[in-house]
Amino acid sequence: MNDTKPNRDETAQAGEAQSNAEQVAERAEAERQAEGERLQAENARLKDELRRGHEIYLRSLADFDNYRRRIERERASAVRAGKREMILSLLDVLDDFERALEHMDEAPASVFEGLVAIQRRLAGALEAQGVIPFESVGQPFDPALHEAVGSVESDEQEPGAVLDEVSRGYRWGEELLRPARVRVAR
Repeated sequence: MNDTKPNRDETAQAGEAQSNAEQVAERAEAERQAEGERLQAENARLKDELRRGHEIYLRSLADFDNYRRRIERERASAVRAGKREMILSLLDVLDDFERALEHMDEAPASVFEGLVAIQRRLAGALEAQGVIPFESVGQPFDPALHEAVGSVESDEQEPGAVLDEVSRGYRWGEELLRPARVRVAR
């Protein structure tokens, strides 16, 4: 009889130990699952944060690229506006040369030739920049190209035709740089 009792105690202890081991294993498995779920949630949060950061980066990159292009356009526009002002000033000087050449009847030939050379050089420099005069005399008056400063009775030209230029008109590439100031036949 003594032999059976210790066996039961051993069996009960073994059962309790196995039950405790199962409980420990179940708790460990539950903790692993909880840790896995926590890590998955943390991983999802980090992926979402990374995605948002990447979107912010791409937006910032696009904003910077747009800013760079806008600054380039503004810079090019400012350069063109400055160049336009300089060219318009030079056109006034060219007009002055042409007026001076009209009144050089009594001047020595060398002075006349010198002024013609300077006038040609200035006209050449402007032409090199794409500034070219356009012909108005004999053409129909076009308010997009001409500025009427007067009208004159004429039997030589049809009414509305340009009789003469007070100052020549110029284009800069395709753009009208300065309209021709003209007198029109009526």
